[in-house]
Amino acid sequence: MGTPAKGHPDAISALGALADPARRRVYRVVSTSRDAVGRDHVAEALELPRSTAAFHLDRLVEAGLLTTESRRLTGRTGPGAGRPAKLYRRAEHEVGLSLPSRLYELGGRVMAEAIARAAEGVPVREALHEAAERAGRGLAGASDDLGTALDAAGFEPHDDGESGVTLGTCPFHRLALENPAVVCDLNHALVCGMARSTGADPARVLLDPGAGSCCIRVVAAPN
Repeated sequence: MGTPAKGHPDAISALGALADPARRRVYRVVSTSRDAVGRDHVAEALELPRSTAAFHLDRLVEAGLLTTESRRLTGRTGPGAGRPAKLYRRAEHEVGLSLPSRLYELGGRVMAEAIARAAEGVPVREALHEAAERAGRGLAGASDDLGTALDAAGFEPHDDGESGVTLGTCPFHRLALENPAVVCDLNHALVCGMARSTGADPARVLLDPGAGSCCIRVVAAPN
């Protein structure tokens, strides 16, 4: 059983760990190996001192890009079998960095869930709305209000005063360019789910293609 780094790797820290060319080569050796590998294997493959290989391997573990496990490579057990070797393998977690923030993975999960429900006989649009609203409630989490939830999710909300809140970025930008009707419908249901989760009236969430960088406008609550 491997020992993963605590939690998912932070994208910026992970990318920073790979900024060093030698460390990228070390990561490539480990990630392309079928089984976990030891320090000697990496040192020999890259013609590095063992201490240098160990340093880069452990730095990649700290960044959450590799995991470790201990195993005797000889297959022997009992007294005289020697100490287990520290082995490294690529971590299961994915690392991605998007500026501005995008939610493509979430959009894919919503669409997959909607397709599965549609295959069971639920009308496609109804299935999409239900899946997106559930995702929105999960995305809002324990946020105290809709504005906080939108900000935490990377929507970049801007308070435009009496006209309400517009969003500075579309979480599904590339998808919306290719199929705006479906994707904007998904996005609207998603934000409605976030509104319900935070106690805001989902009727305030409007589809407004001219609102700004996103098709959503959240109108101001009545006084």
